[in-house]
Amino acid sequence: MADRGASALSLPEDGPAHPDPILALNRMGSFDWDLDAGLFHMDAQAFEVFDLRPDEYDERPETLAVRVPPPEAARLDAVVARAIKDGSENYGTYFRIRCRDGSLRWTHTQGYIRRDGTGRPRRVVGIVRDATQELADSAARSMRAAQDEAFRQQTSVVQVISAALAHARSVQDVIDVLKDTHGVRHLGAASLVMGLVEAGRIRLVAEGPAGASVPGTRITRIDEPYPMSEVVRTLSPRFIESPEEFAAGYPILWPHLTDLHITSAAYLPLIAQARPIGAMGLLYDDRRGFSAEERAVLVALGSSIAQSLMRAMLYEQEKDLAQGLQQAMLPRTIPSVRGADIAVRYRSAALGRDIGGDWYDLIPLPGGRVGAVIGDVQGHDTHAAAVMGQLRIVLRAYAAEGHTPATVMARASVFLHELDTDRFATCLYAEADLSTGVVQVVRAGHIDPLVRHSDGSCARITVEGGLPLGLSAEFGRLEYPVGTLELDPGHTLLLCTDGLVEQPGTDLDDGMRGLAALVAEGPEEVDGLADRLIQLSEEQGGDDDVALLLLRRRAPETAPAGGRLRRHVAPGDPEALTQARHMIRAAVRAWGARDRAYEIELAADELITNALMHTEGSAIVTLRALSGGGRRLRIEVEDSSSALPRRRDAGESRVSGRGLLLVDRLADGWGVEARGGGKAVWCEFRLP
Repeated sequence: MADRGASALSLPEDGPAHPDPILALNRMGSFDWDLDAGLFHMDAQAFEVFDLRPDEYDERPETLAVRVPPPEAARLDAVVARAIKDGSENYGTYFRIRCRDGSLRWTHTQGYIRRDGTGRPRRVVGIVRDATQELADSAARSMRAAQDEAFRQQTSVVQVISAALAHARSVQDVIDVLKDTHGVRHLGAASLVMGLVEAGRIRLVAEGPAGASVPGTRITRIDEPYPMSEVVRTLSPRFIESPEEFAAGYPILWPHLTDLHITSAAYLPLIAQARPIGAMGLLYDDRRGFSAEERAVLVALGSSIAQSLMRAMLYEQEKDLAQGLQQAMLPRTIPSVRGADIAVRYRSAALGRDIGGDWYDLIPLPGGRVGAVIGDVQGHDTHAAAVMGQLRIVLRAYAAEGHTPATVMARASVFLHELDTDRFATCLYAEADLSTGVVQVVRAGHIDPLVRHSDGSCARITVEGGLPLGLSAEFGRLEYPVGTLELDPGHTLLLCTDGLVEQPGTDLDDGMRGLAALVAEGPEEVDGLADRLIQLSEEQGGDDDVALLLLRRRAPETAPAGGRLRRHVAPGDPEALTQARHMIRAAVRAWGARDRAYEIELAADELITNALMHTEGSAIVTLRALSGGGRRLRIEVEDSSSALPRRRDAGESRVSGRGLLLVDRLADGWGVEARGGGKAVWCEFRLP
């Protein structure tokens, strides 16, 4: 809800108990309708409008039936009910009341619906005023104007302007609509001025053409003798029908407008939510006077502009709030990572009041490794942002504790499930060893990553995934497959949320192919590529946030002095065994041991197979690059059994029993170490 304290002319919070002096001076009454209690409070001026005495009224709306004929009451009830049902913030309508002497009086009411945090209407506050003469004059002339082609054209222009204003997202958008080829010039006006009420003053925000404003009137008080100040004070339009009337009514202003050759002017109050938010002036140089029909059209135009301005101001406020809150939840800085170029970007959604749960993070890990996170919490509100902030923190904590990527994701899912929320989140966690280029990827309902190769080509990397965070814990499916890819020097890993890919009416696969093509065509440097992708997403619009993380592996400056890779292999999990072999193969290549690749892979495979076959548990495979005493590659396979392995002769006819014998002949050294309740079997290879 907009800040009602922004203007001294706002309806007071306690309603008719303290009537607004401006309303009273203009013979307008105010009311406060308590929907919960069913009481309709009115101030003294409202009693005069309804031609009632306080002792005749018990503050129940049904009592007003003595003044409001049934057909009028039914029509008025329908207008109010429709506004409440449609979620509107305000309504306005004309209706007739029957006075004490039996005569009918036209009355106008405008109400503002106040709702609680759940959207339920609780109060209606507003104004009532005598509109008999206004509508009588308008009705008499409207019959004649029905045949007036010029009037129909003017009405059409108002409709065109109103339609254009419906798309305005900022105050400047509203001003631009009024100034463009479909704007006020089609109404015959020579120039335009517009001001907004801010803290009891009027600030000029638009004028056209240049020179339509007067020096010293950029900011004016509401009580100063200017036409915009007058319409804000009175909440009524001011039509000036001749230069003489202008000069007599506003002697301070008129001398500054003589060069514009103004012959008449229309100043309109811009009223929204039952309070003035500004004023607009249309100045003419080729006409004198305004018919009742023309006045009605201009008043309608002012109402449309006021509603658009209020929407635009609320949108801008909510946009600033959403962007500020979202940015506060994201990492303030991204740490520099040795061996990689990093770029991150975030673009907020096109809808101002919405704030999404998209996030990115980069987590430095021991051993020259780095964790990259991209995720999206369900929903577009502050709750989604709050959940996102908590998830980002726990993911960072679990990763920093040294857990495997699958464990990090599973624990984050349990955490989200145990929160007091019904939200779920998609996420992708990639743990990269930049010394070897091995990247382990875990996907929880998120879109796949992309890799741009050094030759400029780009491909989607299909990664088997698990359920989104929160859902996997709820359904007891916490197993997250780990995919492995190799990131060569010059290759770039791209992680993003679906706001960069999904467009209305397009398939996700088509979106991924389109994104891959854009990445392939973009700059090689990660900051330039990130800027280009965000720019394209802004041009395409869309109502979803976009988070983007790019990691480009640089060529190693020197041979690695050390490093460590680790993989958990469960019994009966052929995929984990395949990934462990993949990890070993990539490490051997990255650590400069291509000449001994076959020997190393074969020995590691034997140690892993022995652990899985001769123990009841799983195996943990660790690769280390050692530098002391010459460069060496060490393979450790840890299991939970305390039984020591024995090297024995398999014999000519036996299949088993050859593992350790093979390791002994291939490796430069091997051994066994006790590890708590289990052991680790290791072997080492000297590297060139």
